[in-house]
Amino acid sequence: MDTRTKYMGLELESPIVVSACTLSEQTDHIVMMEDHGAGAVVLFSLFEEQIKKEENKLNDVLSRTSFGFAEALNYFQELDEFNVGTDEYLENIRRAKRRVKIPVIASLNGITNEGWVDYAKQMEQAGADGIEVNIFFIPGNIAMSSAEVEHRYLNIIESIRQSVKIPIAVKLNPYFSAMGNMAMRIRSAGANALVLFNRFYQPDFDINDLTISTDIHYSESNEIRLPLYWIALLYGKLNLSLAATTGVQSAVEVIKYLLAGADIAMTASCLYKKGIPYLKTMNKELREWMDNMGFDSIDAFRGSMSQWEILDPTAYERTNYIKILGATQSGI
Repeated sequence: MDTRTKYMGLELESPIVVSACTLSEQTDHIVMMEDHGAGAVVLFSLFEEQIKKEENKLNDVLSRTSFGFAEALNYFQELDEFNVGTDEYLENIRRAKRRVKIPVIASLNGITNEGWVDYAKQMEQAGADGIEVNIFFIPGNIAMSSAEVEHRYLNIIESIRQSVKIPIAVKLNPYFSAMGNMAMRIRSAGANALVLFNRFYQPDFDINDLTISTDIHYSESNEIRLPLYWIALLYGKLNLSLAATTGVQSAVEVIKYLLAGADIAMTASCLYKKGIPYLKTMNKELREWMDNMGFDSIDAFRGSMSQWEILDPTAYERTNYIKILGATQSGI
């Protein structure tokens, strides 16, 4: 079975891609991902706060030693060590590119365009095949309008697009009131792909200690429905690659996303739970399903369950909503 696919112009041997996670901090893990069939790897994210923190430390050291005598500098750590996070990230790209053939996609995570342009350039120079822009921003200021929020996203994308030539993917949250229109504007701003959806880690309260809890829960397969819905709606209507990144626990979710119209399905949670070699099992089960269904390639069935292709497009709109409510009530 031919499992090759294209993602924002990149040739992939498999539609199963490792999403941004700490597993990719080690180059040996990236090699293992390739060996077990990953189509590409999105590296762990470089955070805006991390960049700013390191820059502040460096500036602080410089300000405290600028007028000191030369021998005093020996009492400070090497200045490079204050920027080990960002430098190490770029070196991680270089190491990965030396050892694997699959695309290596860098990841920037933040809420402003300060510093992003420079680091995007450095990621490209280090050899990254693409950049995933993860704009993790929820407006807590109730005076901020939806137009201002959208402008922030578009401004970041435009700034990065002007600084690099490699493909840009935008990891989007599901909270825009006009998702389709926003997707069109993101494409106009210079993006090559949409990643649906950003899974915000929302805080909880510890009522005994009166503290904020930040426990992380892995995604589950039942979380695929919202991104599945929007991928099925957007497929065929935008000149953008579509990536799914929520709830991929097995080949079943990969297949569903491909049927909706996704070019790739990203996973990380199942690799934490089952190990990196599970990628081989997912690819094997995908090929077996294709064989059983008589599909000899991904292109033979991709998007066949999307609104663009389905005989009853209202299945994705209000008619389906009413049918589901009716079925639920009849079962009570």
